[in-house]
Amino acid sequence: MGYPFSVAVTFDFSSSPVFGYSFTIGDPQHGILGTNVLADAASNVVDISSQVTQISIKGGYNLLTDQFEATSCTFRIYDPTGIWNPQNTASPYYGKLIPNRKVRVSTTYNGVGHFLFSGYASSYNYTYPKDLIVGYVDILATDAFRLYQLSNVTTIASSPSGQTTGARINAILDQISWPASMRQIDTGDTSCQADPGTSRTALGALKNVEMTEQGAFYINGEGNAVFKSRSNVEKTNGAAPITIFANDGSGIGYYQITFAHDDKLIINQTTATNIGGTAQTATDSGSIALYFPHSYNMPSLVGLTDADALNIARLYTSTRAATTIRIDNLTLDLTTPNYAAGVLAGLTLDYFNTVQITSVTQNSTSITKTLQIMGNAYEITPATFKATFTTSEPIDDAFIIGSSLYGIIGVIAMTY
Repeated sequence: MGYPFSVAVTFDFSSSPVFGYSFTIGDPQHGILGTNVLADAASNVVDISSQVTQISIKGGYNLLTDQFEATSCTFRIYDPTGIWNPQNTASPYYGKLIPNRKVRVSTTYNGVGHFLFSGYASSYNYTYPKDLIVGYVDILATDAFRLYQLSNVTTIASSPSGQTTGARINAILDQISWPASMRQIDTGDTSCQADPGTSRTALGALKNVEMTEQGAFYINGEGNAVFKSRSNVEKTNGAAPITIFANDGSGIGYYQITFAHDDKLIINQTTATNIGGTAQTATDSGSIALYFPHSYNMPSLVGLTDADALNIARLYTSTRAATTIRIDNLTLDLTTPNYAAGVLAGLTLDYFNTVQITSVTQNSTSITKTLQIMGNAYEITPATFKATFTTSEPIDDAFIIGSSLYGIIGVIAMTY
């Protein structure tokens, strides 16, 4: 192995969506109070790390669609004995290689563990190359977003008018029996109207609330559903600690960064409409004059009032009306010698963590940006480990100046 830490891949063949080892009285390994999950049977967890030859993980915030997406993981297993053949009755996995079994990828560095991915195997793809004796299986896994997408909901119980966005998120998760132990849900800063009672996916309902709040909803590395309120997202803008990267020796070195300077992320005209409400539009005329119209529409939100919808439109436009040079992503090579600080950053940086990146380029020109981590990707083999982080400009508090909902009493350079 070409890096100073261990990587583990575990497969849990039990059916429950709850991660963790079940607490079973009398079991010396899985009977630890305060550690294991109460259950009436032991988990069927198998460590398959020695069989895995390649791991690819990707997830986080999509800057173009402006939302968190499912994290996916693909890992390859060479199968010289045929134990991953689902028709092999002599295999210890016989009868267990079925969709939606739990998969986790974790690392341990200096005695501290960290989960890179927790999700559910959705597909087993078998390949038997013509010139190779040994076949292999690629196992595709996705986080809980896939389960939410497969679950349809209609009327959400306990979802009255005036309910906070956090309470609505919990109500939707209750409706699909998502475990309470696998949630980290903020209260939220926005009120919702009564649930509309329409047929839609649970993920669609959750994403509607996320957009109404202008917060964040995603699945973290441990497999927990996380909902961050608008104020919590703002609070992380430039928040300490700041991890400093640089290619001139003044910070942690990096393998590469990718710059971009374009209009892909500009929005200068936003229309937000609550279910049953009137369309509310916020426009930045200065941005339109400079960049041409870049419009965005948010229909069928579950906000409570038209004033709430207008504040959402104002906020969305004000924070996206201008553009600047971006550092879209940062890649670290964790096999770099004498790279303790880089290894620690590569294994622990998470969504909304703050980073400062400096790049000194041709003729000693340079760029320094303070950004937030908004996505991550890992490419892992027994000898290589690269971690790539998607970055984004933090929400600029300077645009937002005091009000009951989002703190908005005026928006700079805005016309309506």
